[in-house]
Amino acid sequence: MRSRKQYTQNLALFLKVATGMTFIFPILVGVVFSFMPSRVLYSLPTWSEYWEQVSFENYKWVFNNIPVFRYIFNTFVVCAIVIVCQILFSSLAAYAFANFEFKGKVFLFTLIQVAMMIPGEVTIITNYMQVYSWGLIDTYLGLSITSMIAGTSIFMMRQTFLSQVKDIKEAAVLDGCGEMRYFIKMAMPLARPTIVSLILMRFIGIYNAYFWPLLVTNKDTMRTIQVGMARLVGTDMPEYGLILAGAVLCIIPSVVVFILGQDYLVKGMSDGAVKG
Repeated sequence: MRSRKQYTQNLALFLKVATGMTFIFPILVGVVFSFMPSRVLYSLPTWSEYWEQVSFENYKWVFNNIPVFRYIFNTFVVCAIVIVCQILFSSLAAYAFANFEFKGKVFLFTLIQVAMMIPGEVTIITNYMQVYSWGLIDTYLGLSITSMIAGTSIFMMRQTFLSQVKDIKEAAVLDGCGEMRYFIKMAMPLARPTIVSLILMRFIGIYNAYFWPLLVTNKDTMRTIQVGMARLVGTDMPEYGLILAGAVLCIIPSVVVFILGQDYLVKGMSDGAVKG
């Protein structure tokens, strides 16, 4: 029995390592090849030839010819707007769904759940027409307005508020604590893991967004990092070294944020699913 159990554990470990390597191998190849000139990449160099050709020329060219920091700044501004609005609106709505009784409550929450099933591509045309009619093209508001409210955020925050111990609220009310004060001082701090996980999810999602920022930005100074770096892909023979250097620069912030907050992400997702 012990040998069989050990065999199962070893097999599970092997599958985990193999799966991880399957995902990480293309990224490692991209990072390695980003330090090589494109002309060398076309010749499929050996490892010895690779180390002779390693340089930072691709990164120097990207920083000298593309406003990388401007793109990153635009992306972070949009992420900040979306995250603040989503946390604010979803928390208030979720708290109401979790703690108040009002007419149409079940219908409204069901409507939110139905909206979560609708792919974003279905509403992309109507969203663009609305943003265009409001004159929000090439603005931070236009880039972020369609993501300020999300049904997923409301659902997760509602589940978190439902899982909180009711005795805490009852004791606070007996001590004269009002709803808004309890919401700010007690409910929100207790929901911190879920809030942090939502921040991480929204940051990664908005940071990696491409199609919507492409639609609503015409000026180069308003482009986000994903749209801006797409300029590296030319119509003629592609410069793979430059493309890979730009891709590496794109993924660094989101990878760093995910690594730093992965524990909160897992805990927040589990806390948001413990009670319906």
